[in-house]
Amino acid sequence: MKKLLLGAVALVASFAATAQSLEKMQWFNEPENWEISENVITMDVTPQTDYWRISHYGFTVDDAPFLYTLRGGEFEVKVKISGDYKTRFDQSGLMLRLDHENYIKTGIEYVDGKYNLSTVVTHHTSDWSMIPLDKPVPYVWIKAVRRLDAVEIFYSFDDKEYTMMRNAWLQDNHPVMVGIMGACPDGDGFKARFENFSIKHLPDTRRVEWLKRNSSEN
Repeated sequence: MKKLLLGAVALVASFAATAQSLEKMQWFNEPENWEISENVITMDVTPQTDYWRISHYGFTVDDAPFLYTLRGGEFEVKVKISGDYKTRFDQSGLMLRLDHENYIKTGIEYVDGKYNLSTVVTHHTSDWSMIPLDKPVPYVWIKAVRRLDAVEIFYSFDDKEYTMMRNAWLQDNHPVMVGIMGACPDGDGFKARFENFSIKHLPDTRRVEWLKRNSSEN
């Protein structure tokens, strides 16, 4: 029995990252122009669009392009992003969304002439955190890890060394829409590019702990 339980733990932990089939993902607010080729998607981000709820500005918008797949449980999602950012608040990155009042979006945002690593966390109302970059970068990798009721968000410039930029609450045991998004609140649109989007299943933390506690033979 002990070998069987330990084997189950090893099997669950052995799942590798897989490239998500972009063609099978769904659009929310599909942009007018987009293209998928060899696991790369480019889109013309729709002008005058964003995701934001209430706080500071007093308005709610929920109309930017979002290409997503539905996932349950715990996972790691990663993508390489780049864009022709040119107008204040132009942005692209990852999004994890439960519904119109609960979501996280994170990536690059162009503010006051600078590139910023940006995260918006929304639970009825939105908050916003930024890490300014010293200079524009041609691309950045964004990674989000969903464990239990938290999402850890990381960035990297080489897909090797990752630095945490945010830890945010997100309800667990609830399916989540996860994918790529772009927004252009103030401008007339821009081109965004997403490469090597992948999702890796992670074994359920509580389940793994239960298996460890019950791995001894009775």
